[in-house]
Amino acid sequence: MRKELLPGEQVITITRQQARSLFFPVLAFIVVPAVAAYACAWVVKGNAQRLVPFISAEWTPWLMGACVVLAAWFLLAYSVKRVLKWRSIKYVLTSRRILARYGMFRRKDWQISLASIRHVEVHQSLLQRTLHSGNISLDTGHSGTALLADVPEVGKFRGFILDAMDELPQGEVFEGELLGDYEGLPWELREGG
Repeated sequence: MRKELLPGEQVITITRQQARSLFFPVLAFIVVPAVAAYACAWVVKGNAQRLVPFISAEWTPWLMGACVVLAAWFLLAYSVKRVLKWRSIKYVLTSRRILARYGMFRRKDWQISLASIRHVEVHQSLLQRTLHSGNISLDTGHSGTALLADVPEVGKFRGFILDAMDELPQGEVFEGELLGDYEGLPWELREGG
């Protein structure tokens, strides 16, 4: 991140989405190995032969292997996939802009200058209110709105955004320099010239 900062820009905070989306993947990560272990023990005791008479004792290692493979496949396809998706979303607030990064292998980034933000709005569901998270809508006027979904400690993050907007220098920014004087503009950029 340090290489991508503009001159004079500082990182205020970096956050991820609220971790509530990880509840079921973590629960599955606990329950699925337990169920697989129970199924393996059930097969070893010979219950598979009683349930399906044509299964012999030679099938026991294959059935146990199938239980382990199914459990591993489910954990990779469900739990690990959702944890990696959660890990791949990052919101960065700097002293001049807000960046949102999505993805690990295929990356999608967007950024909004704090100077272009006209309105900051927070939306919270009942569950989000109990967990102190929410969605932040950033209205930029001309290009519509941007959404930061499921931001933890949404009130603090909104406060950081508003404080950073208040600390922006007054006037227009042109190529990294503050232009407060009309006469300081190059001739071709002056109005009417």
